[in-house]
Amino acid sequence: MNYHEALRYLYSLVDYEKRRIERYTPEEFRLDRVVDFLDSLGNPHLAYPKIHVAGTKGKGSVSAMLASIGMASGMKTALYTSPHLHTYRERMQINREPISRADMAALLTELRPLIGDNPDLTIFEVTTALAFLYFARQNVDLAVVEVGLGGRLDATNVITPLASVITSISLDHTYLLGDTLAAIAGEKAGIIKPGVPVVVSPQRAEAREVFETVSAARHAPLTLVEQSWTSEVQERHYHRQRFALRHIGAPDAFAGDYELPLIGNFQRENAATAVAAAAVLREHGLPQFTLKAVRQGLEQVVWPGRMEILHRDPLLVVDCAHNAYSSEMLVSSLEEWFPGKKWILIYGASSDKDLTGMLRALLPVTEHVIVTRSYHPRAVAPYQLADLCADLGRGAEIAISPQRSLEQACSRAGAEVGILVTGSVFLVADIRAVYAQTVPLNLPQSDWDDEPWQSDNVTTSP
Repeated sequence: MNYHEALRYLYSLVDYEKRRIERYTPEEFRLDRVVDFLDSLGNPHLAYPKIHVAGTKGKGSVSAMLASIGMASGMKTALYTSPHLHTYRERMQINREPISRADMAALLTELRPLIGDNPDLTIFEVTTALAFLYFARQNVDLAVVEVGLGGRLDATNVITPLASVITSISLDHTYLLGDTLAAIAGEKAGIIKPGVPVVVSPQRAEAREVFETVSAARHAPLTLVEQSWTSEVQERHYHRQRFALRHIGAPDAFAGDYELPLIGNFQRENAATAVAAAAVLREHGLPQFTLKAVRQGLEQVVWPGRMEILHRDPLLVVDCAHNAYSSEMLVSSLEEWFPGKKWILIYGASSDKDLTGMLRALLPVTEHVIVTRSYHPRAVAPYQLADLCADLGRGAEIAISPQRSLEQACSRAGAEVGILVTGSVFLVADIRAVYAQTVPLNLPQSDWDDEPWQSDNVTTSP
């Protein structure tokens, strides 16, 4: 298979990212199916040390930070994340380089007969196994593995890491993971392994208590970031921030001043979690994690689409916030970075999200609302979003496409009014692709931009 044939084959597998999952149960998400498939591949996930990262908000950012620290430590570092922004290949990277089209096509061609013997394998399970095999064959020194959904039943939860990391928990995927913080935390706590250290980001009490209970039951040494570290902002800039991290109660080798090319208060929290995890990992198998490497790793981290400023005049900010809590944190950061600024909101979201909760957080700081939809199958129709805005007491302009929404927003934006794009990873990806048509963003080659046709089953964005 060539790359396009391989990708079409991959998309033909069961894909819970494109349709609503009805059941989140061990019968539906069978880890033994993943274990057996990896065994048929020679258990490639056992070939290198790993860090496992779960959470509702911040898990991708923390994963990227830890991978960047690994690179700065001189280690050949793999990063497995989902979903992607512009190409499926972004999900499996080594030293920030996505897997090549040729390598991905060759691996899928090799695996196809084995996949055929296991017809119930999902696209995420196959992608996870493919990534583990790719990392093993590339002889990586370290892999940072982000959970896809939940934790307990996620395909990545077949690994035993050097450390588990759990970022901020909030209400998301409630119809699958539970409608309370405690229930969702219970699913995320599924990645905690007996005796394996766990680092937990600042949490609300309901979630924190679950992690404390599970860690104690599994004799997993627990580091609670909020009880161990403090952060203090020193400087805010459009494209970076400086802050100080201090260890509570005792000196620590990683305490000190840091610089981060990601803005937003939530990124300081993510950075504190990454530093706390690095301190634990230094004591549990990764002596390469030095203060110099941690500082350099944070200074060089790359993680687009998270409170990312694409344009300065007018101000154009994109952010992948896709639940109510993430939207609240985004608004809080916008108010600190850009006090008094009003926003034209370009909003689009997936059908399984808390649309009302997000809009209630976003509408108070918006001067005008434009609703649109990404090219993802689960995207909500713009007229439905407009009706929801009306129910909340606000009018909304409808845009038939992400490109049109940006055109409409630019006609209204100015020195006092910026453009904010949020609600969905997929919408952010589409807006970045539109923006890159006029301003170079150095985007990776799209999966389908050299095909003369578009498949009905595969979208141009994630």
